[in-house]
Amino acid sequence: MTTEPQALPSGRFSGPTDFAQGVRDALACAAREGWPELILSDATFEDWPLRERSVVESLQAWSRAGRRMTLLAMRFDEVVRQQPRFVAWRQTWGHLIDCRVCRDAAPGDCPSAIWSRSWFMQRLDPQRSVGVWGHNPERSVLLRQLLDEKIRDSTPGFPATTLGL
Repeated sequence: MTTEPQALPSGRFSGPTDFAQGVRDALACAAREGWPELILSDATFEDWPLRERSVVESLQAWSRAGRRMTLLAMRFDEVVRQQPRFVAWRQTWGHLIDCRVCRDAAPGDCPSAIWSRSWFMQRLDPQRSVGVWGHNPERSVLLRQLLDEKIRDSTPGFPATTLGL
């Protein structure tokens, strides 16, 4: 049985500072509480704090057998260029991570969100980093359904390693 993580906020958030702190706090909580499944989704992840040591340390602490993460994006080139710590972590733990590329044409069609069974965060306006986060079961189910739809209509991408000749 998963308990509701009291340390994470509910309600609305506004601005890039709130958003980045929400990502940090969610991943730290996922590690602390052992969330079995995470979905991270964004058009490019370019403004996510995935390059930060503390975020990668949280991901490292979260990484265990039986855990699953899905990354969904329009493209991962910004991740490769701007988030080297995350890329190195992803290479080590590639067997836990399913990276998917949205086939939709417009970046706005790829949700900007974190989803787990315990908590979610969704940017409704990624340009201004305005959105909602919390434990609301109805909103969580709707977000999961949206993410599932996008994942079903996606293709594999961002391999953990690239083979060269």
